[in-house]
Amino acid sequence: MSEAETQEIVNNEAEEQQVPENLTLRELDQIAQVIDLASTRGAFRGGELQTVGTLYNKLANFLSFVQAQQNAAAEAAETEDSSAEETEA
Repeated sequence: MSEAETQEIVNNEAEEQQVPENLTLRELDQIAQVIDLASTRGAFRGGELQTVGTLYNKLANFLSFVQAQQNAAAEAAETEDSSAEETEA
């Protein structure tokens, strides 16, 4: 096997390893729920709470942002549909 072939195989393996698995918004919401439940049950030590809380807040803010964007897109679509129906009438 030549050096070029070996390098191509290494590059292909590196690309395959860099592809992250997809997470859905529902799964992200479930992660937030798990964090909340675990903290309620005392699963984290006192020194870990700040890190866990920071991550939880970032996740919750992201989910709120996405939800707001989806709501805005849905309202825009409804407005477009209404405008199109009025134009046709």
